[in-house]
Amino acid sequence: MNYLEALNKRYSVKKFDAEKMVSPDALYHILEAARLSASSLGLQPYKLIIVQSPEMKEKLIPAFYNPSQISTCSHLIAIVSKNNIEPQYIGSYFNYISETREISLESLNPFKQSISNHIERLTADEMISWADKQCYIVLGNLMFAAALENVDTCPMEGYKQQEIDKILDLDTTKEKVAVTLAIGYRSEEDEFQKLKKVRKPSEKMFKFI
Repeated sequence: MNYLEALNKRYSVKKFDAEKMVSPDALYHILEAARLSASSLGLQPYKLIIVQSPEMKEKLIPAFYNPSQISTCSHLIAIVSKNNIEPQYIGSYFNYISETREISLESLNPFKQSISNHIERLTADEMISWADKQCYIVLGNLMFAAALENVDTCPMEGYKQQEIDKILDLDTTKEKVAVTLAIGYRSEEDEFQKLKKVRKPSEKMFKFI
């Protein structure tokens, strides 16, 4: 299946087959797509929590306004965004660049200072908005990779913020759930899979100048 076929087959699943689990290999490939995602300044201001135990999924059900996907999915991926980028976070990032590329920290100082200056200029609201946008880049790559692995998905924003953060034991002074993605395999009972995909035609979507 090529990528256009995969995207045409993809839809936001409303009910998964609870008996079918995503294999470790497929899950690894999907998560690697998230790890390799582009992010502004390369800072990756997020982490992923992969919920796979039935017990934890059961705990999360009350946090969602539409829990049918949570109760039937193979895994639930919560993309957690940072509320702030601390100097030590930037320092760790540049230490890792230095180790990975085998170059001196000193040679990276101009780039490091440029990033630090940019981050310091952001207001608290701008920081949260910026971090959330990076999470949606990850979300898109997760969904695309899953489609290529023939794994179904449903992106979900319909949750109670305080409840989901509490259940996942997040320090909300530092981070929060930005968006979630349920993955698994569509149930035969999900009527939505039979509907034709509705998207803007090319002439209304693209403008060449």
